[in-house]
Amino acid sequence: MEVFTQIQNLKTFSQAKSFLATLCEITSNIQKAIVCAQKSHEGQFRKTGEPYIVHPLCVACLVAFYGGDEAMICASLLHDVVEDTDIDIQSVGEDFGESVAQLVDGLTKIDELREEELGSKIKSQRIAVAALTFRKMLITAVNDPRVLVIKISDRLHNMLTLDGLSEEKRLRIAKETLVVYAPIAHRLGISSIKNELEDKSFFYIFPQEYQKIQDFIKNNNQPLSLQLNDFALKIQKLLLKNGFVESSFRVESRIKRPYSIYLKMQRKGVGIDEILDLLAIRILVQNPIDCYKILGLVHTAFKPIISRFKDYIALPKENAYQTIHTTIFDNSRVFEVQIRTFDMHKNAEFGVAAHWKYKSDGIISPSLDWLKNLQYQNNDIEEFYELAKNDLYREDIVVFSPDGDTFSLPAGAVALDFAYLIHSEIGDYAKYAYINNQKCSLLQILKSGDIVRIFTDKNEQPKCTWIDMVKTSRAKNHLKIQTQNRLKEIEQQAAINILATIFSKDAAIFARYLSMRKLDSDLARCASDEQYLQEQYAKIIKSFRIGSNWLAKFRFNVFAPKHIELENFIFFTNHSINGVAFDYCCRPKYGDTIMAILSNQKAIIHHKLCDKLGAFIKQGSSMVFAKWAKRNKKAYKVIVALEDKKGALVSFLNTLAKENCNIIGINYSSYNTQVSLYCEVVFEVENKTQKYLRDMLASKFAIIELSNFKDAYQN
Repeated sequence: MEVFTQIQNLKTFSQAKSFLATLCEITSNIQKAIVCAQKSHEGQFRKTGEPYIVHPLCVACLVAFYGGDEAMICASLLHDVVEDTDIDIQSVGEDFGESVAQLVDGLTKIDELREEELGSKIKSQRIAVAALTFRKMLITAVNDPRVLVIKISDRLHNMLTLDGLSEEKRLRIAKETLVVYAPIAHRLGISSIKNELEDKSFFYIFPQEYQKIQDFIKNNNQPLSLQLNDFALKIQKLLLKNGFVESSFRVESRIKRPYSIYLKMQRKGVGIDEILDLLAIRILVQNPIDCYKILGLVHTAFKPIISRFKDYIALPKENAYQTIHTTIFDNSRVFEVQIRTFDMHKNAEFGVAAHWKYKSDGIISPSLDWLKNLQYQNNDIEEFYELAKNDLYREDIVVFSPDGDTFSLPAGAVALDFAYLIHSEIGDYAKYAYINNQKCSLLQILKSGDIVRIFTDKNEQPKCTWIDMVKTSRAKNHLKIQTQNRLKEIEQQAAINILATIFSKDAAIFARYLSMRKLDSDLARCASDEQYLQEQYAKIIKSFRIGSNWLAKFRFNVFAPKHIELENFIFFTNHSINGVAFDYCCRPKYGDTIMAILSNQKAIIHHKLCDKLGAFIKQGSSMVFAKWAKRNKKAYKVIVALEDKKGALVSFLNTLAKENCNIIGINYSSYNTQVSLYCEVVFEVENKTQKYLRDMLASKFAIIELSNFKDAYQN
């Protein structure tokens, strides 16, 4: 948009302030905020060289352009003062009002981290800061989505002026923009900002691919423009011939955006010259009925590709986007045709901000339910950040309830995702689904347009292993809570069985004894903490009150449990173990949480969530403490973007094999179409640092993420 270029070129305080005055009235409050920001940032300069005050002024210009009110513009001007100066939120509230203070607080970064906020497994201080700031912003946005409009405007100006930073910082900011802020702009329905953020990010992340696309468009500009103009003229004549007045419609033509072209190349595995619908026109009319009249005329005059027809007017997207999409042939050339009203066009360009910029009855509001769905409780801030990004960074489908209500889900979502979207209890007790009147598994992948009914059973329990198969953070979080609750029950009973086995007692009788002696508090720790088990063993012996009975003391000393290492396992027991075996019901892999049943002097290893193990535990079967022995190997998860072409996956796996990596899991999927097809691989390797692996793989492939692997069932 032209306004983005104008704002990008603002380099001085006077230029920026003058441009702001053309976009909004400089009220006394806004003037006071300008003075406060100028004083606070006095002597500060951006990496690009201009005074820092230009940045908040430019953000305020963007917010004003999108129709932001006085409080939003003031908050834009002050969004960095709390972080960079002695001014606190209380002072902002006193000087500018509570509304401005709440917006500024939601935008302020978190620099001082408390241990209780981080949890116990934080790997990166930078990611922790980003995640906590992100969560703080989202919590504010639930009650006031204006904070998100300011934030994406702030990020847009940063992207417009990114050249002054180092290449490493540019790349990091561009990636974060692509996976967090562009999707937020999309969810708010503000396509003008979303498109700019995507194209700018694409330019910095894949500069060579960006340049190839630009070169192709430049070299073929004349023939493409002639084809586009010729088709637009045909459409215009078609409408005039069939009773439309020239002033009642507008025809716009365009070549697809660079990032949109790149995505299509990756999804289809084709070159730019093979993309069919590279050219597109948009027809704007007065009312929705005219949209369908024009659709009929276009389909009558040209051959449509029916598989590409989408009616987002009858079924709007969650972000309130409404347009008819169709693709047609004309003289062996394929054109995409979009048909919408003028009000729908405003809504598509400005989204949630359209209500502020335009006072029109034809503007509908985007749904902000996705914001509430992101506010699940999660102690692991990094995991929250990853799940939230996954929810934002997705392509949606629309499914129906039997009553005809519509629900948006990420592409690749399963019936259980739908169940949890309806209500947490429906998800917890879901038994099976009917999809389009056909009985299906809860793990059946849904398609756009499916009619879904969920049947429940109060005795049903969701499988904890399903946590990797659902797509939404809402479903993942509920399954995680279910898993944690089940683990507590399992560990409590297993701990009793382990202690009862050590003392050669019946489990039920021993449980009553421990309860009478008040030795059953926090007993579950005995199933996973060897040191704590030893401490509890010592307490129980004291509770027997053997006093000076030397025979009893001798017996307990002789038969005291010992630390035993056997094969890949560590046991703690006073029983003989001469072998380790796995049952047919489960084959836990290294790192999975495990327990062991004692049978004929063999330790039978089960996954902690194995149903058969659960039955043994309830029966009070003999058990021994068991855990994996430490290995030098480290496990990593890597997500890599691969071209959709023959041999791409084989090439990547061969590279890992040459580094002696042991592959323990692969997920190759095309559900996420915001980037190229991706492959997720979990592997083990010895004597290789994470930095070495990242550098080695990044030199050959587009690595999206490389991190230490945490088993989905742990914690």
